[in-house]
Amino acid sequence: MTKTIDLISPIDGSVYLSREVFSRDAAFDAAARARKAAHGSWASKPVKDRVALVLKATELIGQSTDQMALELAHQMGRPIRYGGEFGGFNERVQYMAEVAADSLAPDVIEDSDTFHRLIKRVPWGVVLVVAPWNYPYMTAINTIAPALIAGNSVILKHAQQTLQVGERLAEALHEAGVPEDVFQNVVLDHDTTSALIAERAVDFVNFTGSVGGGQAMERAAAGTFIPVSTELGGKDPGYVRVDADLDAAVDTLMDGAIFNSGQCCCGIERIYVEQSLFEPFVDKAVAWARAQKLGNPLDAETTLGPMANQRFADVVRRQVADAVAQGATTHVPQMTADDGKGTYVTPQVLTGVTHDMAVMREETFGPIVGIMPVEDDFEAVRLMNDSNFGLTASIWTKDANAAERIGDLIETGTVFMNRCDYLDPALCWTGCKDTGRGAGLSKLAFQSLTRPKSYHLKKA
Repeated sequence: MTKTIDLISPIDGSVYLSREVFSRDAAFDAAARARKAAHGSWASKPVKDRVALVLKATELIGQSTDQMALELAHQMGRPIRYGGEFGGFNERVQYMAEVAADSLAPDVIEDSDTFHRLIKRVPWGVVLVVAPWNYPYMTAINTIAPALIAGNSVILKHAQQTLQVGERLAEALHEAGVPEDVFQNVVLDHDTTSALIAERAVDFVNFTGSVGGGQAMERAAAGTFIPVSTELGGKDPGYVRVDADLDAAVDTLMDGAIFNSGQCCCGIERIYVEQSLFEPFVDKAVAWARAQKLGNPLDAETTLGPMANQRFADVVRRQVADAVAQGATTHVPQMTADDGKGTYVTPQVLTGVTHDMAVMREETFGPIVGIMPVEDDFEAVRLMNDSNFGLTASIWTKDANAAERIGDLIETGTVFMNRCDYLDPALCWTGCKDTGRGAGLSKLAFQSLTRPKSYHLKKA
C-alpha cells in the first residue's frame, strides 16, 4: 500500500500538496545509485568544475525569488514581504565556492628526490542531508553546497513542512548539470531513514532538527562508525550591558526573537539586561512587539505570519500559560488574528520570569521572549550557561575586549557582539551540549565533509 505525506499550510489548514513516500526498496536503490555516482566521474571531476555547476544552480534559483517567497508563505508561513531566502542562500554558496580550492588542496609534507608525503582530503561518498523547515533553503544548502563541491553525492530528505523546497533544489541542480544520481531529493519516513543509516547505505549524516531527532540519528548510526553531524535545539541568550546602545539592542534582539514567528535556529529566546537599563529596555521591547502586524503572510503589510504548524503554536501557548501561572507578566494584548488556538500567535514579552519556568529553560521556537534583570557580568554569564543548549549568545556592549572575555566564559558555539541571529559563512557554524556537534560552513565544513587520506611514497 502506497504511503503519502500531506503538507498542511499554516495559512488556513488546507493541504498544500501531497507526496508519495519512498518504499524501502526505492530508498535503498536511490542510495546505491548515489554511491555508484559518488565513486564514479563526479569525485574525479576537477573542483572548479563542481564549483561551476553549484554556482550555476544558485543562479537558477535566484531567477525565481518571487516564486520562492510565495511558496514559503504557503508551506511554513513566512510573510512574502521578506522575499524568500536567496540573499543568505547565495552568500553561503559564494563563500564556500571561493574557499573550496584551498580548503580541499592536499597538504604536502615533503616532495623531495626521496619521498613524496602528503595528506589528501577525499569525499566520504554518500552524504544524507536531513533538513529542517524553518529556513529550508539556507539550512539545506549549508551542507549540500560543500558536500557536492567536495565530491560527494547527496541525498536530501527535506522536512514534511517544506517538501517543495527539496524539489526546487533538485530542479535547479539538475538543470545546471549536476547528474541526477549525484543529487537526489527523496521523501522518506523515519523508519526508512534509520534503516539507510543503520545498514550503511550512506556514509555521512547531517541532521538539523530536534534533540529527539538527533538522538534517533545517533541511535541508528550506533556501531556503524558513520559520522553524524547535528544541529539540534537552542535557547539562545542575549545580554545587554550597562554601556550598550539601548535602541540598537532592542531593535536587533527583538527582531532576533520574533522574526519568522520566532522559528529561527539561533533566534533569541531569553534576554538578560543590566538592572539600570531593565525598565527602559522592556518598555521599548514591548512597543516593538506591539507594532508588529500579525496576519496572512500573503498580505504585503503583514510583518508576522502564522507558526508553521499547530503543534508548534500549542507549545508556545502552553509555555506562556505556565509562566503566567508561576508569576510572570505578559505585556502584549492578544492580537486580532490570534484566536487563542490556531497557528497565529501574538508576539509576547514576558517579565517576572525565572529559570524555574520552562519558558526560560526549554526550547520555545516561537514569537515570545523572557526578559530578566541582572546585576553584573558574572550573574549574566551564570544565567546564560544555565541551559542544556549552546548554539549562540549575543552580547551588547561598546567594549570589544569585555565581549570577548565574557564570550570565553559562555558555553556556546558562536559569540556575537552587537548583533545576533546571523550565520557568517566564513565562521564555523557549530554548537555544544544538547545543541549537538558539527562543523558547518567555513573552511571547516570541507574538513567535516571529507576524510583525510595519507600518502607515503618512497621514490628511491
